[in-house]
Amino acid sequence: MRIAIFGTGGVGGYFGGRLAQAGEEVIFIARGEHLRAIQANGLKVDSILGDFAVVPARASEDPQGVGAVDAVILGVKAWQVLQAAQAMRPMVADQTIVLPLENGVEAPEQLAAILGAEHVLGGLCQISAFLAGPGYIRHVGIEPFVALGEMDRHPSLRARRLFQAFERAGVKCTIPDDIQVALWDKFLFIAAISGVGAVTRAPVGAFRQLPETRQMLIAAMEEIFVVARRRGVMLPDDTIQKRMAFIDNMGAGVIASMHRDILEGRPSELESQNGAVVRMGKDLGVPTPVHNFLYTCLLPQEKRARGELAY
Repeated sequence: MRIAIFGTGGVGGYFGGRLAQAGEEVIFIARGEHLRAIQANGLKVDSILGDFAVVPARASEDPQGVGAVDAVILGVKAWQVLQAAQAMRPMVADQTIVLPLENGVEAPEQLAAILGAEHVLGGLCQISAFLAGPGYIRHVGIEPFVALGEMDRHPSLRARRLFQAFERAGVKCTIPDDIQVALWDKFLFIAAISGVGAVTRAPVGAFRQLPETRQMLIAAMEEIFVVARRRGVMLPDDTIQKRMAFIDNMGAGVIASMHRDILEGRPSELESQNGAVVRMGKDLGVPTPVHNFLYTCLLPQEKRARGELAY
């Protein structure tokens, strides 16, 4: 397949690197020093599953020059999706599919509004990886995993084809019966650990251990569970129990990407995670006091990172 990776950070860099390594025609969309490093020296990935490099690697900052592709894998931050959708238009032909791997649950609808629902799959990933330097990705935790599927739940050859590409690359991948349930299951997990981690300034091993912060984590998940059910997304009854078991098996030093961005003073996905829970809760009449607390506490730092508040 001819695949464009739009956003070659930790997520896009890792999965794009694995796909390129397996022989897919991958074009990395990047910019600045990161782009120049990839063009000059390839893409280096240090991984808990084994280090590798893509040399040479195709990289560009110009979607127009890349032209039409079979698939676009979107690896930008959730707050960059609308801008990315406009920028990727030259790569989206009649049969092109777009797979968003953002945190949150709003990206498929945002992409569909700009590119057309016929181009958009639902998608999610699990991985702890980040851009460590120009041309250099570090995968530090969580077994990489991708789920994808049609938003209306129908089986399709195009989803199967992309699934097979990930399988050839050695990436664990699945096509769930209901991608909406899978998206909300991931959202319940990531918004909770992101918010609690960012407020406590502690890695997962610390806040899952203390009874007080562990209870806050569970309460944050419970709020998302109720919001999902109210929206008609039928998360299984044991969703929180399974997610807590997953969290208890994570590396103690893992921190979520939103948490990392806040620690380092960068704009984060606060609005797309805890902020989204607050917004949806208000619309549905569902109380979300934990997410209200997390969002409100983190908002001044978010505003400062975006140049909207000085202190």
